[in-house]
Amino acid sequence: MKNVLWVDCCIRGEQSRTLRLSRAFLSALPEACRVTHLDLMQLQPRYFSGAYFDERQALLEQGAREHPRFDLARQFAAADEIVVSAPFWDLSFPALLKVYIEQVSLDGITFGSTEAGLVGLCRAERMVYLTTRGGFYTGDAMEMGSRYMEALCRFFGIDRYDCVAADGMDVAGFDGEGSLRAAMEKAAALAKTF
Repeated sequence: MKNVLWVDCCIRGEQSRTLRLSRAFLSALPEACRVTHLDLMQLQPRYFSGAYFDERQALLEQGAREHPRFDLARQFAAADEIVVSAPFWDLSFPALLKVYIEQVSLDGITFGSTEAGLVGLCRAERMVYLTTRGGFYTGDAMEMGSRYMEALCRFFGIDRYDCVAADGMDVAGFDGEGSLRAAMEKAAALAKTF
């Protein structure tokens, strides 16, 4: 049984086109996959500041990586596969996803520091990033969401990265719904390879 962690940052809930894309992917996963759904809208991870940040630093200095404060990082590091769903937002993705990434980026859990440099410690073989974009950004230098997620894969030691995107969703005169349907088909085909 493969443990698939689905990090859901579809902030518009049932109105989210990214959620539609995600459901197409998830419904096509083989039966041998068990999905753990992490809904960031419900979770509402906290950003680092003040006493909350100080507590984190003190726990890390004590080597207390088994503390419940680091449950999200341990969950991320232990997943066999990771799926992240987030809309294209201000050239990348919603801040809520960045806050989550800060929570899971922990030396000694998801990555390690050695004399030779940084080494990824995550178990996942691959990460899939599912996104929808209002304009056309595939291959564009202004698209930083997918590029950021791909860099995180290298940082965390995840060997394979795939992005499935529906572009042009809000372009007047363009068939945005057709773009989404094509991306859903691509996502379903990718899911079958898990």
